[in-house]
Amino acid sequence: IHVDFINEDKAPGIKKGGMLTVVRPEVELSVTAGDIPEKIVVDLEGLNIGDVVTISSVDLPAGAKPTIDRDFVIANIAAPAGLASSDDEEGEEGEEAEAAAEE
Repeated sequence: IHVDFINEDKAPGIKKGGMLTVVRPEVELSVTAGDIPEKIVVDLEGLNIGDVVTISSVDLPAGAKPTIDRDFVIANIAAPAGLASSDDEEGEEGEEAEAAAEE
C-alpha cells in the first residue's frame, strides 16, 4: 500500500534544509479484502531534523495491521548533506593540524 506524505511545508526540519528520506514508499498490511486502503497518509507537520516516522506512529485504517511484526521505519528527516560533509572536513583538518603540531 502506497504511503503519501503531507505537510512537508509545515515540518521545521525541512524548512531548515533537512531532507525527507523515504525508507519505505510502500508498506504491506494485513486487512480483509473489502477494506484494502488506497493509501496511507503520513503527516510531517512538526517534524525536525533527526525525527523518524515508524509504522507505530502512523494512523492505520481500522482492522489493518502491518505484516512485519516490528516497529519499522517508514521515513526520516535527515540533515542536509552539505552540513554533514562540512563537519567531517573540519574534523579531518583538525586532526591534521594536531598531527603537524606534534611533529
